[in-house]
Order: sequence, then structure tokens, then C-alpha cells
Amino acid sequence: MPLVPPPRPKAPPLSTDVPPSSVLAGNQPEWSVGDLASALKQTLEERFGHVRLRGEISGFRGVHGSGHAYFSLKDGQARIDAVVWKGVYGRLRQKPQEGLEVVATGRITTFAGKSSYQIVIDSLEPAGLGAWMALLEERRKMLAAEGLFLPEHRKPIPFLPRIVGVVTSPTGAVIRDILHRLQDRFPRPVLVWPVRVQGDGAAEEVAAAIRGFNALTPGGPIPRPDLLIVARGGGSIEDLWAFNEECVVRAAFESVIPLISAVGHETDTTLIDHVADRRAPTPTGAAEMAVPVRADLIATVAELAARGGGAVRRRIERDRADLRGLVRAMPGPDMLLATKRQRLDLAEARLAPALAAGAARHRIRLQALLDRLARRSPELALANARARLERIDDRAHRALVVDLRRKEDHVAQLARRLVVAKETGLERARALEARRRDRLNGLAARLAQAGSHDIERRHARLQAFGQLLGSLSYRAVLDRGFALVRDGEGQPLRRAEDAEAAQRLSLQFADGTVEALPAKTKRAPRAKAKPPSQASLFEG
Repeated sequence: MPLVPPPRPKAPPLSTDVPPSSVLAGNQPEWSVGDLASALKQTLEERFGHVRLRGEISGFRGVHGSGHAYFSLKDGQARIDAVVWKGVYGRLRQKPQEGLEVVATGRITTFAGKSSYQIVIDSLEPAGLGAWMALLEERRKMLAAEGLFLPEHRKPIPFLPRIVGVVTSPTGAVIRDILHRLQDRFPRPVLVWPVRVQGDGAAEEVAAAIRGFNALTPGGPIPRPDLLIVARGGGSIEDLWAFNEECVVRAAFESVIPLISAVGHETDTTLIDHVADRRAPTPTGAAEMAVPVRADLIATVAELAARGGGAVRRRIERDRADLRGLVRAMPGPDMLLATKRQRLDLAEARLAPALAAGAARHRIRLQALLDRLARRSPELALANARARLERIDDRAHRALVVDLRRKEDHVAQLARRLVVAKETGLERARALEARRRDRLNGLAARLAQAGSHDIERRHARLQAFGQLLGSLSYRAVLDRGFALVRDGEGQPLRRAEDAEAAQRLSLQFADGTVEALPAKTKRAPRAKAKPPSQASLFEG
């Protein structure tokens, strides 16, 4: 629909002094900003009306305080702002989610306050995960398969770190919130590694910052932090994508220093959250996890000191009362010794009869031993032993003779076996020697035959080489009538100018050598050959 300008007052009559350009500019209709915005809105709504759009939800941070929801729909080429009013949001079957690919039905309109167009959504239908979320899920599964997200890899957070390292942008509100919260709870020295948290190169800078903190030497000029905080404010999935990069996740996994991830808001989730030792919902929450409240610690210590002092005092009083009771119940010296004295008197009274009875008992026992000794005299036992020894002496001699005979028979048998084995070994050695002698004779004959054949073959080859040498020798050339010219030192001469320069010449023929002197004649210069003249094309 064409844009129709609103009515305007009638222009005054043109003066003849006005330039032509001013005349043309004065003929253009004048619009107010509000009129133009209204006309654009009417045209856009009448042209498109209700539409169905497929795209990925981006920038959704939950419902606004007013109950409305604001986000964007995007694809690989463009994006459009979207709004869901409070009354419609409650009726939606599919609630908006960051990164969810949906099909939205609504009407296109404009928002004059931002000079932008938007879609007012009436219904949402899921269309699958968006490209960003699909890539994120694929990367999450790959890293989880490597074991980077296992809970046993997480390290405990120190209760009170001496130094806190922060990886974030130095110009944002995040670092101010962290410093303010640390100052309120328990002031600690803070080392800030400035990085970009969004855009190209942000992931590499964050990974380098984590590895840089871990590379610091404890006790060095720059102290090494006891705790790291990687922080960033909220944003869309594209804004937070640097913290989903593989290099950042691996750097956080390799960090020896305990690490707290504080990226985005509580509803935002990045891959660094899975590998960090602790995950904070916000950067302020990360500062609260990093240090305890100093006032609470002081109060707790004071309370524990008071409770400890009271416990010690109560224990002393209880022990003192117990000691008094024990002293009162303890008997006196006379009471303790009375029983011992009575037992001593009784033992003294029983001692004399017991000694008499013991002496009588030992006397009876001694008499019994004397009677047994008289019945079993040592002289009688010695006589019995001598008689037994005489009987055993003859048996030992006979046994020795029998054993010697048995051993002689065994030795004779071994000698016979040894002679038989010796004869058998000699026969086997003679047979082996004969076989080896026959084999040696055969090998000697073959060696003599092979040597004669090799000598004949080499002799024939030497004759062939001699014939070839004779055919190639210069003496065969001399036999055909040629002569070999040498100088005084015996070196062969191949050019005439070399012969003229020599002092003496030696001419070798086939039948002998002749000495000669070179002729000192000056050679006439060689006439240059005249090039042939070019024939004329017109000669007949």
C-alpha cells in the first residue's frame, strides 16, 4: 500500500528571488516522526498480518517483572525481535527456552520507541534444537566421553585463600561486584588477568589466562593464587560461546589451582561449568563461595572460646568434687593394715606344723628311693650290659663280612658292564671313523676336481683377456705402419705445436726407436675460409 502523506497547510506563493533548488525542496511533503512511524506500522501490519516464523530463540532471560517475555528469533541470515504478552505467556504450551528452535505464530508490527519491527507471538511450537545448541550438545558428549566431567576430578575449594585470581574483563561490572563482595565478606588480595569475554579470540585469551595463573611460581615475585574465578555477566548463547570452546574447557580441567566458574546468570549453563571444581550462579555468588564472612568467623571463634573456657571450668569443678568424695571414702592406715596383720598371724600359726609334715613326707620318699636302689644295684646293671655287649660283638663281625661280600659282587658286576660298554664304544667309534674317512676321501676328490675345473676356466679367461689386450694395444697400431712420438721426458705428443715446443723427439716404430730433433720453422697463418656468396634469386 502506498504511503499517503497527511494534509499540510497551503504553502505561501513563491517569490521570484528563490533559487530553483529551494523551489524543488519546498514541494516535498513534510512528515512528523510520529506520523511516519504510524504510517509504517499500518503499512507493515496490513501487508503481512499473521505469519509463521521458524527460528532459534536467542537472548531469553526469563519472564520480565511485568510478566511479559522478550527475546529474538534468528537463523543463519537475520534476526527479529519477539515479544510475548503476559496474558499469552500463561497459555503457551511450549515455553520459550534459550537456543530452542521453534515455529512462532503471530503478527508483525513495529516499535516506534526503537525504530524497529518485531513479532508479537500468539503461539509457539517446538521445531528441534537450534544449531548452537546442537553443536553445544555434540561437544558436551565428546568431552564427557573423555572423562573431563567426572566428579572425582574436582578439587576442594580452600576455606580461606591467601590470594584470589580472577579471569574476566577489567572494564565490566563483574569485577566490581566480585571486589565489592570480597571486601564485604573477608578482604583478600586479588590478581586480575584481563581478557575479552566475548567475540573472536576471547576463548584463547581465557584459556591462556588460566594456564598463565597455573604457571606462576609459588613464592615468586608475582604470587600464585590459591583460587581462580572465571567470571562473566549474562548474555545470549552467542555471547557466552567463548566459555563453550574446547580450549577453555581443557585449560580448566588441567588447572592445578581450584577453579570456580561464574559465567552468566543462574539459568545460563556453559561447558566450563561442568569441568570447574565449583559452579556459582552469578559472579557475586562466586565471591561468596571463595571466602567466608569474617564477622561470622570472629563470632564463631569467640563463641567456641567461651564454650571451651566454660567446659574446662566445669571439668575442674567436677574433678574436684570427685576427689573430695574419694578422700572421704578412703580407709585409714589402721584399717588397711588390720587385715594384713591377721593374715600374718594365721600364717605363723600354720608354719610349724607344715614344716614338720613336710620333713616327714620327704623322709618317707627318701627311704623309698633307698629301697629301690638296693633292689637295682649299679653293679648288677653293669654286668648285664657287658653280657649283652659280648653277644652283640659276634653279630657285628658277621654282618660286616656279609656286607663286604655284597659290595665285592656289586663291584665285579660294574666292572663287567664297564668292559662291555668300553667294547661297544670302541666299535661305534671305529664305525664313525670309517664313515668320516670315506666322506673325507669323497670331499678331497670333489675338491681336486673342482680346483682343476676352476684353474682351466681361469686359464681360458686369462687367454681371452690377453688376446683382447693385444688387439687393443698400441703396438698393433705400430705394426700397421704408424709411429708413436714422445718428447725428451718420454711423454707422448698428440699435437704438432707440442712437437715444435719439445727439445728432443723420440719416434717409436714397430721394430725400434729413432731419436730426432724438431724443425724450428714458423708456421704460416691459416687463411680464413671465404664464406660463399649468396646466390641471387634472379640468376638464371
